[in-house]
Amino acid sequence: MEHVNKRVVDMLSDARRSFDLATSALLSGVDPASVSEELWATDARINASEQELRRELIVHVSVSGAEDIGDVLGYTLLIKKVERIGDQAKNVWDLADEGVSLAGAPDVGEFLAVHQQVSAMFGEVAALFSDSDPDPERLAAFKSKAHDLRIAEEAQIRALMHTTETGSYAVPRAILHRYLKRIIANLAGILTSVTEPIDESDTPPSPGDDTDDRED
Repeated sequence: MEHVNKRVVDMLSDARRSFDLATSALLSGVDPASVSEELWATDARINASEQELRRELIVHVSVSGAEDIGDVLGYTLLIKKVERIGDQAKNVWDLADEGVSLAGAPDVGEFLAVHQQVSAMFGEVAALFSDSDPDPERLAAFKSKAHDLRIAEEAQIRALMHTTETGSYAVPRAILHRYLKRIIANLAGILTSVTEPIDESDTPPSPGDDTDDRED
């Protein structure tokens, strides 16, 4: 499992890179085309790692038997969550590629602040995940922060549902808030997958936690 842990940390690093590239195109005025090649290559590495790790976990459980089945299922869930984050980063880039740019907008500072928080969370998850005996207080603090950020993103979405601003203003922002909420939820879920019983680990921490993006 030590090898699997290292690969997961590498996947998290790639997912963070994808997220940072995508948001730079949307929030900082970076040409989407200038980051697309690296973004797609990074996502391809994430997808390849997911497939390879799934195969390795199958082999592991076939050799070790039922003894490690709980750990294997937990790892299977968490690597899927990392892969989803890569997809969500591409969705953020898609907004920029569609011509949306919040660079210079009056509220761009708020989005940049959230981006900094979420980007830093990738590093926090990697550090906690790498620790064989993570501090329960650090875990609790991270989960609390993730919960508060998800609630804040949900509130922004609801506010935009009732705004009198034009659709060209409200729709891209609501979509971005939704993707941010999904990424935050999946980051929290990665830790949950390895710190809580398997029958509870894929249960959303609160109603409305929207982590999947298959419809996008």
